Amino acid sequence: MSQHRVQVSASILDSDLANLASESRRALSAGADRIHLDVMDGHFVPNISFGATLIRRLRAIGDQPFDAHLMISEPSRYMDQFISAGCDSITFHVEVEEPIEPTLLKIRRAGRLAGLAIKPATPLSALDPYRELVDIVMVMTVEPGFGGQQFMRDAALKIDAAHEVFRDRPGERPSAREVHVDGGVNDNSANLCGRQGIDILVVGSVLWKAGVDIARRIESLKSLADEGYRESRFAGEAE
Repeated sequence: MSQHRVQVSASILDSDLANLASESRRALSAGADRIHLDVMDGHFVPNISFGATLIRRLRAIGDQPFDAHLMISEPSRYMDQFISAGCDSITFHVEVEEPIEPTLLKIRRAGRLAGLAIKPATPLSALDPYRELVDIVMVMTVEPGFGGQQFMRDAALKIDAAHEVFRDRPGERPSAREVHVDGGVNDNSANLCGRQGIDILVVGSVLWKAGVDIARRIESLKSLADEGYRESRFAGEAE
């Protein structure tokens, strides 16, 4: 079990796509807690990546959690495929132009974690109708579609407030739900995310640059985020 509170979900979008299985294993052996899978359709975002068939084949690497992030216009149309592919959590965007509640319910009925992502310009109030149906809120700190973008500090300030989506009512058991941050996470931004109370850092391009020691980078990011968390209001609430 990790000695860190904050976990890392390694995004493989900028890894060697010709060797995804070995790249995923390399990230996990270096200390990543999960694999983050960016699915893009060329319509909802101006990029195309991969789909459920590839995820199903990649699932053979082991039982480590797979977090699917669907940046697609019609998540409901393909949801059965991603459930069957073995995704442990499936997050799609609150900005899609189709009914959201039925898709969240389908994910949860399949025994998977259901998440909603919000773009930098989208207010958290967009999540209000779905408070009882989401297990994950994913705060985007770049515009979705491409790796390697600059971290948006103002968007990251939503992380703190995103926890209110999961605020437990008096007498309820503590929630196991999570807030993820996705986009531009590096040594300069991890501490801020920790101070905002982040649970999961989605880390991509900084892991896959030539010459990077992935294990040291992941350890550094977790330590910085943990340090920030200890300085946050959340650390006092957890005591």
